[in-house]
Amino acid sequence: MNKVYLHPLPVRIWHWNNAFCFLVLIVTGAQIRYRDAISLMSFKDAVDIHNFFGFLLMANFMLWAVYYAASRKLKVYIPDPNLKNFVLGSLKQARYYGYGIFVGEKNPHHATPDNKFNPMQQVAYFNIMLVLLPLQIATGILMWDIKRFAVAISSAGGVKIVDSVHVFLTLFFASFLFVHVYLATLGHTPLEHIRAMFTGFEEEQERETVH
Repeated sequence: MNKVYLHPLPVRIWHWNNAFCFLVLIVTGAQIRYRDAISLMSFKDAVDIHNFFGFLLMANFMLWAVYYAASRKLKVYIPDPNLKNFVLGSLKQARYYGYGIFVGEKNPHHATPDNKFNPMQQVAYFNIMLVLLPLQIATGILMWDIKRFAVAISSAGGVKIVDSVHVFLTLFFASFLFVHVYLATLGHTPLEHIRAMFTGFEEEQERETVH
């Protein structure tokens, strides 16, 4: 097996901070939304904790953006501009997820520090990190102080629209967590990808060479 250093320390710290913030925000958000059905904490405590971790998530996102921009690693999230290569790569990866993995085929994508994600992951993470998460943060800030941001809320279509977008994105991210954990078990061992997010190193089987 070859060891590949895929996840630098800043990325690992960001990843686990992000995961913890998401879990707390989902729990406290559910408590706020269903205050009469859930009694894990008081409504005020749920709001205070939700706001605190919401701003922590925002700060964490800013650190992620600064790190990836400064280190010029943001390209790992950008799909191949060559449409033919992107489509063929996506089809190969989709076939692997839908069939190849169940019959023992090797993953067609070989992760490297400069090419961490397969085409399907790139599309998913690009939209999550650069579209959906910023939108979630923006709607959260608007809902944090409705009076202060009344003009912006009105421009966005009103409180119901902003709130609906925030809740819809919450449901999406909650669902994504389950998918993310499942996909994390698809390494050459079920814990390989998860272990790599602690150590930074991921093991990959050596490629066969033709002589």
